[in-house]
Amino acid sequence: MPFTRITLLHGKSPEYLKALSDNFHRALVEAFEVPPTDRFQSIHQLERHELVFDRTYFASKPRTDDYVFFDVTTGKPRSTETKKAFYRRVAELLADAPGVRPEDIMITITTATREDWSFADGRAQMIEQV
Repeated sequence: MPFTRITLLHGKSPEYLKALSDNFHRALVEAFEVPPTDRFQSIHQLERHELVFDRTYFASKPRTDDYVFFDVTTGKPRSTETKKAFYRRVAELLADAPGVRPEDIMITITTATREDWSFADGRAQMIEQV
């Protein structure tokens, strides 16, 4: 049940955004134990002065204007190995399409508890299922 906020600089085409979204979700399914129909994302394209990032912090090469930040909130904790495999898979898939360099990808994962989610109808579905 992850929700992902995808943030990047303004100006990418709808096709680029679709490839970004599709391949990120594919990585979630393949490497992060997410069901294929569990897809919740928001894409934020910001103006240059609205997205501040260090070009070299923990990067093997300087970041470019193609920098993308993925902020994932999930309800199920994952192991360190699962997270590492997920990061690698994201980098592989996004390199294929839409062509994002690994140095331009940043991912954070936050875990929320079951009662922190309401998917619809004013209900806490994850608690009510148990």
